[in-house]
Amino acid sequence: MTTHDTPTTGELTPLIEPLKALAHPVRLQVLQWLREPEDHFPVNPAVTDPRKVGVCVSHIQAKTGLAQSTVSAYMAMLERAGLVRSTRVGKWTHYRRDEERIAWLIEEMRGGIGSVELAAIAAA
Repeated sequence: MTTHDTPTTGELTPLIEPLKALAHPVRLQVLQWLREPEDHFPVNPAVTDPRKVGVCVSHIQAKTGLAQSTVSAYMAMLERAGLVRSTRVGKWTHYRRDEERIAWLIEEMRGGIGSVELAAIAAA
C-alpha cells in the first residue's frame, strides 16, 4: 500500500482560481496584453488612462476576435481570480491588471510549489 502526503485544501485554495483562470490560452494572452496596454490596444488619453483605468472590454473583444459574451465571461473569471480589476466608465467596463495580486501569486507559487519544481515545469 502506498501513502501520499495530501496537502490540506486550505493551503492551496488561494492558488486554485488564479491557476484555473491562467490555464486557458486566451485568458493568459489577454493578461499578457494588459501588461503593456499601450502596445496592444488603441489608446485615447482624453477618454481613459489604460494604466490607471484599464482597457475597454470592446477593445479586448476586437483584439481577440471572440464574441462579446465569451470575452465578458473570460474577464469575469480573471476578475474573480483577482488577476484584473474592472472600472465602469459610462456604460463601458475597463480592465487592468492587478499587479499586487499577480506578484503575490508568483511568490505563493515559488513558496508553495518550490523554485526547483517551477524550473522543471518551465523547462518541460
